[in-house]
Amino acid sequence: MYKVFICLAACALLWSCSNQKFKVEGRIDGAAGETLYLEHNGILRTTPLDSVKVAKDGSYSLRAVRPEYPDFYRLRIKNKTITFAIDSTETIAIRGDLQHFATGYTVENSYASEQIKDLRVSLIGIQNKLAGLNDLKDEKEREQKATEIDADLQRHKELAHKIIMENPRSTAAYFALYQQIGGRYIFSPFVQEDYPYWAAVATAYHTYMPQYDRSKNIYNFVLDALREKQNAQKQAALSELMNSEQAAGYIDIVLPDRYGNEMRLSDYEGQVVLIDFSAYEAQESIDYTFALRDLYNKYHARGLEIFQISLDRNKLLWESSTENIPWVCVRDDDGPATRYANLYNVTQLPTTFLMDKEGNIIARSLSFGELDKKIGELVK
Repeated sequence: MYKVFICLAACALLWSCSNQKFKVEGRIDGAAGETLYLEHNGILRTTPLDSVKVAKDGSYSLRAVRPEYPDFYRLRIKNKTITFAIDSTETIAIRGDLQHFATGYTVENSYASEQIKDLRVSLIGIQNKLAGLNDLKDEKEREQKATEIDADLQRHKELAHKIIMENPRSTAAYFALYQQIGGRYIFSPFVQEDYPYWAAVATAYHTYMPQYDRSKNIYNFVLDALREKQNAQKQAALSELMNSEQAAGYIDIVLPDRYGNEMRLSDYEGQVVLIDFSAYEAQESIDYTFALRDLYNKYHARGLEIFQISLDRNKLLWESSTENIPWVCVRDDDGPATRYANLYNVTQLPTTFLMDKEGNIIARSLSFGELDKKIGELVK
């Protein structure tokens, strides 16, 4: 009997948690007899949850099952709406009046909903000014109003920046990113200056609520933007490589060696240069380094130089590994993300380029046997 009681109690507890409700209450002056709706603002659709006739004194009370994750809801009377968020709060109080329903309300017990209100009021003001812009006939007045709108939009973005960086995990931060004007996002992950804010919110949601639909949505959106950015960078790098105006036929590489000395590939014009992109952290690094040393020992006195670009992630490992090598080895603090890897279209390690004495790159990724033969011909 005791075990049965425990099981029943556990089931009752689970049932009560899953059916726990939040409440929205308050007063809407001037709305007596109007139907007030509580709706869920989903990613793809808006779903009605509850409704009530506003009392003579303007009071109302609405309930719905609390969400598993923080989410967005709205109160609606006809076509007027108030958006708010439900997180850990069980009861939220919203008071206002019918005439200024969308902007002239107050929120209690939900800090995120107060921030959402600030964002909405700011944006509605900008939208109203934009709507009136076309009615202005005087060109000078139109320009002045447009300048004013630009300033308002900048202040709106600064408000959003503050909210996002205060707590990227909040519903207000998420809401800020998805605000639109004229069907276009105010913030876009595809815009360089906006990307860090999208990334901050996406990372926070993905870290703390990885199974949440909104987390997946924003995370995938940011990943798409990142892929587009990387593809654009790669295409630009390839274009720069193909269209380089340098008469020498190569793109100069300027990076520090392990002592902090700035080394330039262009300083070795007039010599045969083996340009080597590799990493000492790679499993085959020891054998590869010995093979390079054999080439260097055989041909250096006859005019060969090795200009090695390390793509090691660990700077200390690189410094330790290059302590006794006789050739030039440089490294970018960006490690494998160095722009020079893109400029030379390096897609795997190691990758080598052989440059003749005139500065022309004449071969790519030859075997060591082929390199031995080719270098022997070039240093004659």
